[in-house]
Amino acid sequence: MKASLFRHGINLWPPFLFAGIHVTRVSPDYRDIDVELRMRPWNRNYVGTHFGGSLFAMTDPFWMLGLMHNLGRDYYVWDRAGEIEFLKPGRSTVRATFRIDDAMLAEIRSDAADGSKQLRWYSNDVLDASGEVIARVRKQVYIRLKPQARGGAIVD
Repeated sequence: MKASLFRHGINLWPPFLFAGIHVTRVSPDYRDIDVELRMRPWNRNYVGTHFGGSLFAMTDPFWMLGLMHNLGRDYYVWDRAGEIEFLKPGRSTVRATFRIDDAMLAEIRSDAADGSKQLRWYSNDVLDASGEVIARVRKQVYIRLKPQARGGAIVD
């Protein structure tokens, strides 16, 4: 799917749309993704700051999606685990960025070449309007070369 079509579609996806999550940029190769969470009356928590579930949701799918698009159909890629650490209250529009580079992809391909599962942790800072870190998010992604891509059976 073209990155521009994906960006428009995910921005209309109800869980993102109603939470105030907006994907502002997806590079054509899915290696650079920028996401923001706008403060709205309906997505504030009881004390008037960003709802923690929305902070986590704004970072949830992007490591998996970026890696899927860059590794291609020869790999299984899915989210396995996630965690968030809340550092400061978020009271303004907050942002997170996702960057996948050549070295990251080369390492994954090399380590997964024998068909073994790869469990990789990726981290993001969620920044407020002044650039301060309000939360740290970690996502674990499961990656494995498909058996038909390497001509053998699955190895654990």
